[in-house]
Amino acid sequence: MNDDARTPPPDADRPPSTDGRDGPLVTRDDEDRIAVLTLDSPANRNALSRRLVADLRGHLADLADDESVHGVLLRSSARVFCAGADLREAASVDMVETARSLIDLQRAMVALPVPVVVRLDGPVRAGGLGLVASADVVVCRDDVTVALTEVRLGLAAATISIPLRHRLTARTAADWFLTGRTVDASAAREAGLVTHLADEAGMDAAVEAVLEDLRAGARQGLTVAKGILTADLLADFDSDGDVMARISGDLFHSALAQERMAAALRR
Repeated sequence: MNDDARTPPPDADRPPSTDGRDGPLVTRDDEDRIAVLTLDSPANRNALSRRLVADLRGHLADLADDESVHGVLLRSSARVFCAGADLREAASVDMVETARSLIDLQRAMVALPVPVVVRLDGPVRAGGLGLVASADVVVCRDDVTVALTEVRLGLAAATISIPLRHRLTARTAADWFLTGRTVDASAAREAGLVTHLADEAGMDAAVEAVLEDLRAGARQGLTVAKGILTADLLADFDSDGDVMARISGDLFHSALAQERMAAALRR
């Protein structure tokens, strides 16, 4: 990967925000060998804007060299974890480059030496499922829903297909990718996307149990085990990433998708 992409850009070079905020859209807190990364762009439901992707990528670059960390917890400050692509931004930027950035972000999650745990307290749509699929462990509230809604906008789940194909059964992938239907948490667990389910009252305890297990592991063992588990997925990112980014970007720039995205924003 490009070494420059591993360094968080200075504020002057960061992409403009689409949610009206100048501050970081992803924050980091450290809690006893666990780095907690919080998506904090509630105005657009943590849409995958260039700014949010850059902020999260920067934190992952820092963590790649932090030998004090045994794991990463990725969560949202508001109930919606991620709404997918930033449709307002998609009308005015090079979406091939945006897709490449998302490929790079997902790969960075997979390549991170230590495990990534995702906490889902609320819905995830479209591109947000790429973050979920790129994690090693997913703890999900039992009333959460997910959906790959791209086909309804004339798009396809291209950039996120790489990790999703490693998590989902072939029949489930066909169902979700082609129908765009909303899926409940129980079905997401059966499909292989989600690791653990908990009700609202039990989420804190369920997440903490996973983090305690990571703290109990020796970092050397964690990093080698993760490397074994992710080798095939990393190879697929390297072989398929650019093709998927071009497919995604070209679809976003198509007249049909632009028309349908504009209609969705008007609603």
